[in-house]
Amino acid sequence: MDIKHIPPMKRQKRIALVNDITGFGRCSITVELPLISAMKIQACPLPTALLSVHTGFESHYIDDYTDRMLPYMENWQENGVEFDGICTGFLGSVEQINIVEEFISRFKKNGTKVMVDPVMGDYGKIYSSYTLDMCWEMRRLLKKADLVTPNLTEACQLLDIEYPQNGNISDDDLIKMAKALSDKGPSQVVITGLHDDKGIKNFIYERGGVVKTFIEPKIGGDRSGTGDAFAAIVAGSLVNGLSLEEAVEKAASFITKVLRYTVELDLPWNYGLPFEEFLTELK
Repeated sequence: MDIKHIPPMKRQKRIALVNDITGFGRCSITVELPLISAMKIQACPLPTALLSVHTGFESHYIDDYTDRMLPYMENWQENGVEFDGICTGFLGSVEQINIVEEFISRFKKNGTKVMVDPVMGDYGKIYSSYTLDMCWEMRRLLKKADLVTPNLTEACQLLDIEYPQNGNISDDDLIKMAKALSDKGPSQVVITGLHDDKGIKNFIYERGGVVKTFIEPKIGGDRSGTGDAFAAIVAGSLVNGLSLEEAVEKAASFITKVLRYTVELDLPWNYGLPFEEFLTELK
């Protein structure tokens, strides 16, 4: 057969997950991989580190993977691996942020959706492992993103502005912040986990002025891995062809359902979301 007439290989959609792998605590790739797989998308991890438990436990073992990331992704390139989505999570150093920038440059093709979850801090404070240089580099990474999903603390850091007193912010100011973030690169912005009198709010902005707010009831306290679950479901939904509004609504409603079950089980906060009970409901 003439090779020109051989049809292209059919395959599932595929997302690269650039994040750490944590053995216990339901966060990072350990959460993202099963959720994305349940949405009938192939999930391909590029580890930034291996942890026994996440840093919300009293002690943890960590194996930094920085030195292996470049040869790992070069081998993917040698084998012709391509992705429909690239989803980044917690990055532990300036060097890792630079490697991720290189990864996106090599693997982003026409139609590849790049989603950056800038895991930097919360409640107005940057994580102790984050440095000023890392904050600057993460701001630069925005140029490569199609979608960015910061919480309010991270949005303020990315814009180099003060965190609002008590985390209170008007919708008008959210629009200004989201537009400023979009001007740095991503056409889509979701500012997540905003506290509202009515519950937890996710604020959506799309370049061109499309604005939407979703509010879900607040259930229980903070819980590890919630942001990873949100980012994974949004990423999978977008790759599957849903709109950003549909993707955010799907992620928020799924997490709300799991949170109710989490409260029933009375799990410690650092045990994460028992999403396994509901995986078959994700499509």
